[in-house]
Amino acid sequence: HLQIGIDHFAKPTDSLAKAYVAKKLHRSFQGYTDDTCPTLIGFGASSISRFAGGYIQNAAATPAYVQRVEAGHLTGARGHVMSDEDLLRGRAIEMLMCEFRLNRAELKQRFGSLAAMLDADLAQIAARFGDLVHLDDAALTILPQGRPLTRIIASCFDAHVPEGVRYSRAS
Repeated sequence: HLQIGIDHFAKPTDSLAKAYVAKKLHRSFQGYTDDTCPTLIGFGASSISRFAGGYIQNAAATPAYVQRVEAGHLTGARGHVMSDEDLLRGRAIEMLMCEFRLNRAELKQRFGSLAAMLDADLAQIAARFGDLVHLDDAALTILPQGRPLTRIIASCFDAHVPEGVRYSRAS
């Protein structure tokens, strides 16, 4: 079996293992996936849908969700439109969660000069996590001994972490 990301394992012939090796693994609300579709539609109370430009969460309480469905209304109760910074930070987090490596050149190619916004975070991570990570001009790499802390390291890029919370409790 091959370890996939922080908490999955797969046989080498499995599609997740192949995506991991090819550096095409993604992470959604449900965990790791090889699905390349940028859209995820959530059905049911409190489910979350992901679109290229943001997120929408359905009404959290089942009665409110059912009431919206029965009235013929959309079920979304709240959402978030992703800024360019959100998209950059989200990609940085996904790189670390899926590959244990943040490729600086890829971020610069995709986000241009905005990618430099992460430089201070990268320096802070290198200082805070020391021998558990390696930072150079090419990448931030989480070393094997640091991988149990991947979720915490990746959360350093999350600009929307509530005060006092250091990482998501969701997978």
